[in-house]
Amino acid sequence: MKRKDLIKILLAHHCVLIRNGGKHDIYHNPEKGTTQPVPRHNEINEILAKKIIKDLT
Repeated sequence: MKRKDLIKILLAHHCVLIRNGGKHDIYHNPEKGTTQPVPRHNEINEILAKKIIKDLT
């Protein structure tokens, strides 16, 4: 999955960017109270992307 597509999904579910890092960005869903790191790679493994979406939405 492309990173920009994953970010669009997260933003559509009201997730916010907490901070930028060297290799990961930290996103937080205030409605659910969960936080997950998102890799800064152009392509993200499908399994990892699905887990991030499941945890944050």
